Amino acid sequence: MLTTEIQSLGIVIEIGAMPVQVNSESPDFLAMLRERYAGYIGSSKDPEITFDVQLGESRFPETDDSVQVTCKDGCWTFQRGDFRAEWKPSKRRGVIRQSANPYSIDAVLRIVHSLTLVKNGGFLLHSASAIRNGRAFLFSGVSEAGKTTISRLAPSDVTLLTDEISYVRKQENVYMAHGTPFTGELAKLGENVTAPVAALYFLSKGLENRIDPLSAGEATRLLLSNQLFFAEDEHLVRQVFDSAFEFVSRVPVFRLTFFPDARVWELIR
Repeated sequence: MLTTEIQSLGIVIEIGAMPVQVNSESPDFLAMLRERYAGYIGSSKDPEITFDVQLGESRFPETDDSVQVTCKDGCWTFQRGDFRAEWKPSKRRGVIRQSANPYSIDAVLRIVHSLTLVKNGGFLLHSASAIRNGRAFLFSGVSEAGKTTISRLAPSDVTLLTDEISYVRKQENVYMAHGTPFTGELAKLGENVTAPVAALYFLSKGLENRIDPLSAGEATRLLLSNQLFFAEDEHLVRQVFDSAFEFVSRVPVFRLTFFPDARVWELIR
């Protein structure tokens, strides 16, 4: 276990109503994070997790560029070529070793949130999401499916939550979509607001704007293939599957075929 506790300087990054404190001895690094996560900086005195960041070497040669997430004796280890992190949920603390860049800690936050959400039936999803008339809509798909395009075409009465990674938390029997700072091509942070999920659309570009219902099986398959989940833990993977089945049983799921102009939003109300 990496051991050090940095108490002198810290900020709280609050995504999906979960405050995570990040400590560092570098004021410049923390200033960079304040700018990177503007709108998501909180003030909680009781964060869910505290990470101490050790700044140093920029690469770990023995680790490739794919994310590895493992758990042993109650301690999670996350590593990629540009960072190593360890987190003990029982202690609510962890340590991250990385260079002074915002991308490594961004990856750590995504992993931590994905692990935390799955235990309560929520998930991170490769999708844009937005609020209209008090309800949230998710627009999911593979790269080039149209997530950024549909976000860019959104009319003025739409509040963008993200153009890249949607954050869905289950609260009792309601699924809530939260804004995230995880950006795609728009490079624009989503608004830090929340609304109940009204529908999930899987995107497909075409020559017309059309909405077609999906079977429960197809909806579940597409949902699972677009979720962000990095761990190979058998118990948690089973929870991911169970959560996907429950979500599609409670939330309408459609295929949205659209021609890339603003008229597609006439269908989203």
